[in-house]
Amino acid sequence: MIELIPALRSYAWALTKRHEDVDDLVQDTLVKAIDKVDSFQSGTNLRAWLMTIMRNTFLNNIAKSKRSTTGKKDCVSTTLSTPATQDWSVRGGELMRAVERLPRHYREVLIVVVMLGESYQDAANLFGIEMGTVKSRANRARAMVVEDLEARAPNDPLED
Repeated sequence: MIELIPALRSYAWALTKRHEDVDDLVQDTLVKAIDKVDSFQSGTNLRAWLMTIMRNTFLNNIAKSKRSTTGKKDCVSTTLSTPATQDWSVRGGELMRAVERLPRHYREVLIVVVMLGESYQDAANLFGIEMGTVKSRANRARAMVVEDLEARAPNDPLED
C-alpha cells in the first residue's frame, strides 16, 4: 500500500481539487482499506481496489457535506496568495482547469487512464462500466480538453 500512496494522492487531488483535502482523503482511504483488508482478494489489482475505496469515500463525503455546506465557494482561503509567474506553471494550470471543467464521468476516466496510467480494463472495473465506454470517454475527454484550451487561448506571443 505504501508504494501506491503517490498514485492515491494524485487521484485524491483530481477528485477534491483542493490540496487541503488530499491528505485527509488518502488517510481515510488507507484506514478503510486496512480495516477491510480481509475483503481484498489476493491476486487482484490492489491499486484499483484502493481507488474504488477512495472514490466511494469521496462521493460519500460529498453527500454528507451537501447537508451542511455554507459559503465555501467564495472562501478566501481557497485562493492563491502568490500567482504563478512561470509559463509552464500557467499552462499547467490552464490544462488542469480545463480538466476540472469536464463533466465528472469524463474527468474521472481521463485522470485514471491518461494521468495515472491505469489500463482501460482496470478503469472499467473501477467505474463498473464496459471497457469500450472507458475508451470512448477517454477519447472524448481528450478532445474536450483540447477544444476548451483552444477556445480560451489568447494569441500566443511565442507563435508571433
